[in-house]
Amino acid sequence: MSDQMSDQMSSQQPEQNPAQFWDLRFSAPEFMYGKAPNVTFKQLLDQLEPGKLLLPGEGQGRNAAYAAAHNWDVLAFDASSVARERALELAAEQHLNYRYLTADLNQFDPGAERFDLIAMIFIHLMPEQRPIIHRRLSNWLKPGGYILVEAFAKGQLQYKSGGPPIEAALYSPELLQADFSGLNLLELEELTDVLDEGKHHRGEARLVRLIGQKA
Repeated sequence: MSDQMSDQMSSQQPEQNPAQFWDLRFSAPEFMYGKAPNVTFKQLLDQLEPGKLLLPGEGQGRNAAYAAAHNWDVLAFDASSVARERALELAAEQHLNYRYLTADLNQFDPGAERFDLIAMIFIHLMPEQRPIIHRRLSNWLKPGGYILVEAFAKGQLQYKSGGPPIEAALYSPELLQADFSGLNLLELEELTDVLDEGKHHRGEARLVRLIGQKA
């Protein structure tokens, strides 16, 4: 679930199966969040030397494709098998190669791999799972590695530009600061920005962004 877990996981009703929900959404003809990478992700990637990148909940592959085209060793995954199919379709269309698995974020384990960058782009987790998964991601970074989180802030409920309609699934700088307290936080802010990412992320939005680095 990538851009998925964003509107993603938290936007469905509790009784719905997340993978089924996203299989249905990603079955639409269009790429739901577009084919271009997230702007914040692109800006950070362009500043770093290529290395190993992990993209949890990568959806239809827009960020994986950009990274692979810029010589990153990409491992992406999503709970939706349809998302994986669309991401591999995008890779073939652009003559790219990247690894893409079907996996649940709650159970995913990359084994001995350690990453230079992990990007969580619009992935919203409920309070009982969020800090656990965020700390697990920090453990998967190499020393000197970076983590990027871009998500909807709690003030997003006032906007119609995307994201889960549940306040508990929305983020704040304080929540992320606590979750990633073991990292050197290079950037942490809440802001209003304008999204143009397919039909599901479009218009003025209230966001929170974090960039952290492991010592």
